[in-house]
Amino acid sequence: MVAGLCLMAALNGHVADPVDVAVAHYRTIRSYEVTVRSSSAGESQIIHYSYRKPGFIRMEFVEPHRGAVLIYDPNTRKARLWPFGISTFPSFTLDPDNSLIQGSGGQRVDHSDVGALLDNVQALQRGGTTRVIGGQELLGLPTLHVMVRGESGATATNVARYDLWFDTSNCMPVKVESRDTHDELIETVVMDDFRIDVDFPEHFFDP
Repeated sequence: MVAGLCLMAALNGHVADPVDVAVAHYRTIRSYEVTVRSSSAGESQIIHYSYRKPGFIRMEFVEPHRGAVLIYDPNTRKARLWPFGISTFPSFTLDPDNSLIQGSGGQRVDHSDVGALLDNVQALQRGGTTRVIGGQELLGLPTLHVMVRGESGATATNVARYDLWFDTSNCMPVKVESRDTHDELIETVVMDDFRIDVDFPEHFFDP
């Protein structure tokens, strides 16, 4: 049903707010995994990202720092980092605001999931503008391009504008571009190989 609404929005932008539809769909899923490719200020990352509600996160780094693993436990609100691979020496237990594990733009591991992204997008929507650009094929998938801009000077985590491309089959973001108040590109994130409602092994998120 939700995927159908996404497709309707792709065909006729005023049928539904695709961000609202994406949020509604996200609330129904219990877990996912995806390959995240991000680039900003000349830096790039490739991460195998796994998430299980209510906030368990596992990040396996491909580029840079190949082999490093970071696991966040929402119960303890702590992250554990293995720089050279899971269960190897040394390992570090860190707060999510530790600069060692923050992204180049200050992104925190505990605010790194799709739900946190959609929260930021909705924050910009309040008093701002949302525009459906149209359908576009991306990574071999039919997507819907949506632009969200905050009201003059408004930002959410330093972002004044988001461009999002939603997969019309599952309403998950395939690509996200964030821009500042000067409309300069901050970061581009591409997410592919989405798998939803994954049954992870029992101890997969154990720190």
